[in-house]
Amino acid sequence: MFKKIVVAAAVIAAAPAFAQFDSSRPISIIVPFSAGGPTDVVARQLAKSMSVALDHTVIVENRPSAGGIVGSQVVARAAPDGYTLLMHNIGMSTAPALYRKLPFNPQTDFDYIGQVVDVPMTLVANKAFPPGSFSELLPYLESNKDKVTIANAGLGTASHLCGLLLMSRMKVQLTTVPYKGAAPALSDVQGGHVDMICDQTTTTSSMIKAGSVKVYGLTTKARLVSLPKVPTLAEQGWQDFEVNVWHGLYAPKGLPPAVTDTLVKGLQAALANPEFKTAMAALGTVVATPEKATPDGLRNQLNAEIERWSPIIHASQQYAD
Repeated sequence: MFKKIVVAAAVIAAAPAFAQFDSSRPISIIVPFSAGGPTDVVARQLAKSMSVALDHTVIVENRPSAGGIVGSQVVARAAPDGYTLLMHNIGMSTAPALYRKLPFNPQTDFDYIGQVVDVPMTLVANKAFPPGSFSELLPYLESNKDKVTIANAGLGTASHLCGLLLMSRMKVQLTTVPYKGAAPALSDVQGGHVDMICDQTTTTSSMIKAGSVKVYGLTTKARLVSLPKVPTLAEQGWQDFEVNVWHGLYAPKGLPPAVTDTLVKGLQAALANPEFKTAMAALGTVVATPEKATPDGLRNQLNAEIERWSPIIHASQQYAD
């Protein structure tokens, strides 16, 4: 059973009225991952902000499944009327290479609304994991590659991709442990059942600040204001290991132009909302610019990322039916 999170539309005098939407019917943002995960955290805040921007009720529906396939397929098959949207992350660009029988095509079966946020990744481990720093981590992994376990939130997720990139860069094969979402994966890392994970700041920031996990570095070029004491991997000697998890908002193919325009304007207004920007900054995310928060911005990002990740995935030979 999927979980619904209802966000009441805030009615303010300055809010514009949009005739395209029936006030008795909410707009649903489908999140194809579990509640409490990185994409869900962003979607909840976006739903709240878009409710204000559109003066219309927005709800979030969680449809968790491996790789986000089920929820994405639901949206691909939905009526193109603007009432059903999809919030997906970088996994949208990796699915074509990962799945031999993907039931939808990210490049042809959706209309694009725009990018939402970019989320940096953090390399963390449980408190008992022996390496005390990133400089100690590398030789430890090389010497103990048959013993070390690295969790991920499922095939094709950001944590899976970051783990693949880590192993590819080091030329080692660690034991990967897939989960059905970031929340259970991180819970087992904290509990010491799995050694490490590379995951998004939206879910790791609070753990890092609380000291419940050991952090080795950020996958950004510069340090984050929200995590000023956490060094980047680049400043510790690992250049060209920048991994940002971008999130985008999609709709079923065939959306009427007027509805697309309304949703794009609603998205851009939502991203400009100071409350949304503050919430995202606290999580270490970077809100998309107005140029990126457009159909062309999302389309260009998706195509570029498909080109980037397909060779890495094919080289790893990690596929799913």
